[in-house]
Amino acid sequence: MIHIIAKIGVALVALEHLYILYMEMFAWTTLGKRTFKKALPDDLFEATKGLAANQGLYNGFLAAGLIWSFFITEPLWQNKVALFFLGCVAVAGLYGGYRSSAKILIVQALPAIVTIILIVLSMN
Repeated sequence: MIHIIAKIGVALVALEHLYILYMEMFAWTTLGKRTFKKALPDDLFEATKGLAANQGLYNGFLAAGLIWSFFITEPLWQNKVALFFLGCVAVAGLYGGYRSSAKILIVQALPAIVTIILIVLSMN
């Protein structure tokens, strides 16, 4: 059962990062502005579209790695790949929480960390 919950966690973290990819690459001046209205003044969203798109691309790589883990048939390697990408998400979330907003700790780092714990528990 814990194995299934861990897989659901991986899928949810991947979906979250696909959403972030969309927001940062394609909707920065609309959805991004609503999401980060306290972090940036309105006039900077247009000026930072290129930077946000680059960040979105990185979030897409994280999602791609997590999705890739579902296509690996050998369970140990599937878990290792998922753990690597979840670790990247957790580190990015911890850094973002420290440098930008504590909300990132809850929205980004916490789901990744919980899913890491679930995967590790399912491996025993």
